Amino acid sequence: MRYMMTYDLMESVRNTNQWLGATASAMASYPLFSMVPNPAFSWMAAWGEVTERTFQRMVVKPDWGIHTFTCEDGKDHLVEVTTVLERPFGDLVHFRVNGREEQPRKVLLVAPMSGHYATLLRSTVKSLLVNCEVYITDWHNARDIPVSEGKFDVEDYTLYLVDFMKELGPDTHVIAVCQPAPLTLAATAYLAEVDPKAQPSTLTLIGGPVDPDATPTEVTDFGRRVTMGQLEETMIQRVGFKYKGVGRLVYPGLLQLASFMSMNAERHSKAFSDQIQRVVSDEASDHDAHNRFYDEYLAVMDMTAEFYLSTVERVFKNGEIARNAFVVDGHQVDIGKITDVAVKTVEGANDDISAPGQCIAALNLCTGLDDSKKASHVEPGAGHYGIFAGRSWRDNIRPLVIDFMNENQRTARRRPANKNTAA
Repeated sequence: MRYMMTYDLMESVRNTNQWLGATASAMASYPLFSMVPNPAFSWMAAWGEVTERTFQRMVVKPDWGIHTFTCEDGKDHLVEVTTVLERPFGDLVHFRVNGREEQPRKVLLVAPMSGHYATLLRSTVKSLLVNCEVYITDWHNARDIPVSEGKFDVEDYTLYLVDFMKELGPDTHVIAVCQPAPLTLAATAYLAEVDPKAQPSTLTLIGGPVDPDATPTEVTDFGRRVTMGQLEETMIQRVGFKYKGVGRLVYPGLLQLASFMSMNAERHSKAFSDQIQRVVSDEASDHDAHNRFYDEYLAVMDMTAEFYLSTVERVFKNGEIARNAFVVDGHQVDIGKITDVAVKTVEGANDDISAPGQCIAALNLCTGLDDSKKASHVEPGAGHYGIFAGRSWRDNIRPLVIDFMNENQRTARRRPANKNTAA
């Protein structure tokens, strides 16, 4: 019960700060105070506006915000986000551009489950929509999933990816971003053994910790220093009474956010003080650079405790993927069984989360794959975010990935319609 009380205490603190911000903004904006020649009221209103928005965003799932897309015909076509497969812990969704012919490349973006929603890859989706049919894994917030739905750990995550790949077929190009790179590699190897015809055409791994010990970072050092008992005692809580997942053990999004913010506390503090000044000077807007970034950055989701703990223990501490000793549903996966899927790794030279060397280790594990089907790229000067969503991705990496897909495109095999999907 104490863990549930801690969860509710964090939510109470967040809720209180949101209320204080709203109260300060409303009170300081009272028309009568405009007659008082004191800037304190303007500062109070600005502080309240920024504070209310900040703490409100922490419990809001961002919208994709991709409503239209301009095609080669010069017309704006509506974009419909449709669910292809619906599962308790995550869905497979498709960005369908109405009125446009089906594109030659079918891409599955595997979004990370590391504290933020899949919308973190919004700009990646937009860039691929130009000439691809884009699908993405839309993971659900653990606090909204009833305990009756059971557990969800790294093995369940891997099996979800297996099902999604089977659904899309062998002409699919899979791109795994960051945290899911090792599990996506394992899912592909699993398919190579149990259902070879369902394997994707290509697999692109971007900035993922396939072998965390290859080039240690602060993240991997933390995983080594802290014991599993310490993590379970300090990081895991039970969802409070306010949500559908009441009683579920989770690694809370608010706790994750506190860790994110503390890593660059000075920079974040300056960003918010500057935003308050812009509001006072009437230079801020609803969709300015600050709000666009922090509306996404502050929107965090809870992870199931078993997924968080098994990721730390099996991927980082025990290095099961790196040692090719990963077990899924009682079956030991052999990454060397991948023989027909082209694999490419992408790393950022300045990535301080998944440093160069951690992701390219995947190519050494693919012992059964011909060298002609292996590729790698290290982007000079790029950090972690830039390799999948920044200028480096748009100008350099994306064209390389598209060329890699084109060179290794596999013709789709006909398969019977999945009647369960429509149902």
